[in-house]
Amino acid sequence: MDKDLGTKHVCFKCKAKFYDLKKPTAICPKCGADQRDMPPVVVTKAPKKAPAPVKVVEPEGAEGDAPGVEADADDAEEEVEDDDEA
Repeated sequence: MDKDLGTKHVCFKCKAKFYDLKKPTAICPKCGADQRDMPPVVVTKAPKKAPAPVKVVEPEGAEGDAPGVEADADDAEEEVEDDDEA
């Protein structure tokens, strides 16, 4: 059925939808705008999105210090400095 009406258009001025009824010029029936006068469409590339950050999932039981480790390296340096002062 749509084939009998020609090509479907959307008016660039008033945004009305219409068919050209197989006529050589597509004239909007609502505002009378000739669709051949449509200004050129400028296509700009959208900026690329940064990839989503990767979420690190720790296995269960990985919270806290590893077994057998008593102090961090920073704590060990502080202990050495305390020994030098005494």
